[in-house]
Amino acid sequence: MAITSANQLELLQTAEAVAREKMIDPALVIEAMEESLARAAKSRYGAEMDIRVSIDRKTGRATFTRVRTVVEDELLENYQAEFTVEQAKQYMENPEVGQQLIEEVPPVEMGRIAAQSAKQVILQKVREAERDRQFEEFKDRAGTIINALVKREEYGNVIVDVGAGEAILRRNEKIGRESYRPNDRIRCYIKDVRREQRGPQIFLSRTAPEFMAELFKMEVPEIYDGIIEIKAVARDPGSRAKIAVISYDGSIDPVGACVGMRGSRVQAVVNELQGEKIDIIPWNDDQPTFLVNALQPAEVSKVVLDEEAGKIEVVVPEEQLSLAIGRRGQNVRLASQLTGLDIDIMTEADESARRQAEFEERTKLFMDNLDLDEFFAQLLVSEGFTNLEEVAYVEIDELLVIDGVDEGTAQELQARARDVLEAAAKAALESARALGAEDSLIDFDGLTPQMIEALAKDDVKTLEDFATCADWELAGGWTTVDGERHKDDGVLEPFDVSLEEAQQLVMTARIMLGWVDPADLEAETEEEDGETTEEAEA
Repeated sequence: MAITSANQLELLQTAEAVAREKMIDPALVIEAMEESLARAAKSRYGAEMDIRVSIDRKTGRATFTRVRTVVEDELLENYQAEFTVEQAKQYMENPEVGQQLIEEVPPVEMGRIAAQSAKQVILQKVREAERDRQFEEFKDRAGTIINALVKREEYGNVIVDVGAGEAILRRNEKIGRESYRPNDRIRCYIKDVRREQRGPQIFLSRTAPEFMAELFKMEVPEIYDGIIEIKAVARDPGSRAKIAVISYDGSIDPVGACVGMRGSRVQAVVNELQGEKIDIIPWNDDQPTFLVNALQPAEVSKVVLDEEAGKIEVVVPEEQLSLAIGRRGQNVRLASQLTGLDIDIMTEADESARRQAEFEERTKLFMDNLDLDEFFAQLLVSEGFTNLEEVAYVEIDELLVIDGVDEGTAQELQARARDVLEAAAKAALESARALGAEDSLIDFDGLTPQMIEALAKDDVKTLEDFATCADWELAGGWTTVDGERHKDDGVLEPFDVSLEEAQQLVMTARIMLGWVDPADLEAETEEEDGETTEEAEA
């Protein structure tokens, strides 16, 4: 097929028709045609040649040109597309490296094979343009709901038509045992859009917590307008869910607005989620209060929060225990997801037994170490004393408030407590030295003999060893793996050393060793403080 005036305009018409059909830029189709014609020309003139084709966007005329580039003598590799400065002199005046000689060559006739090859190039370019358009269209729609038409089911995964292409709803993203037939219409949440070799992959979900949040946004105008905010969502897809909401307008009840008149709004969401029961809970910045709300419908007697460990203990009446835990632990699991806390639920009887055990343990501690009778030891525990350090170093007035304790008795109690503590410290120090602890660690301010002994048992025996420790290795912490929190025990955790205190101790050791310049540390702190101030002002 020769490029003649008869079919020049036909090129442009074909390009426009393909572009309209595929909804892509006609310029992309013309570029594909130029590339396919250039490939055909190379098969005629030689693959080594740099043949380029330019199609006039108005007339459709295709111009074939041969390009040769001037290169340095030692870099000459392709004699068909490159030449040296000396060789270029017969074609150009004062040639320089990098200049190009462009010569027009006669158009080629395309045989059957060349035409087929050209068609493949054009189709490939069109497919790439389609994929790019599809990715650009959907990349910003991730996190929204889309209406899709079911096309087919493959190994439990549902392939759906989303208008400009296909998307996949994996079987683990379907609610319960949902099944669909071709041409069924379904609503899905666009969970992820990825650009892959085979084109953009659009992953949908009906089990994501965000799907429920988006459904409420569609049903509740106050959420869409930002008057009510969804703070947290926890789901057991197809069975039960909890959603926490807060209102920024004092006159609007967030729970009532989400429920709607006679439950119309929440019922619309329930119907879409295959009858999933939804608890709508008022959000509260106070975590214990929020947790009490999250455990509804169970009644809570008492909440004890351990912020550092991210754990919370909930005490409920005996008859409320099964309700608080829920069927197969569902209620407490959803409340845990909603609050982001590990929840331990116990009955009032269990808590009472534990408190009694703690009381007895502390009583025995004082009886054994301070040589007291049981009644006197119990008096100390009842007044809130939990360890020997508190007895030894509190103001003497705090001991005088105990019935039957005069100044002499109080001084005697403190003297006994200090003697026991000093003996324990001496024994711990001897043990640490026997384990190999060096003076650099023993003389370091901030560590007690018992701490030094614990460090030595963990093979931390010098100040250098201590300076290389991470704060969580000393104070302990929590690691989340596959959505589950795991406890990391710290060497100094039994001594109630916090993460901040551990950071301070390690940094002090590094400064003493000259590993860190205090001036740099101060500059860093000032910079962080400045950023915090700017954020607060913003």
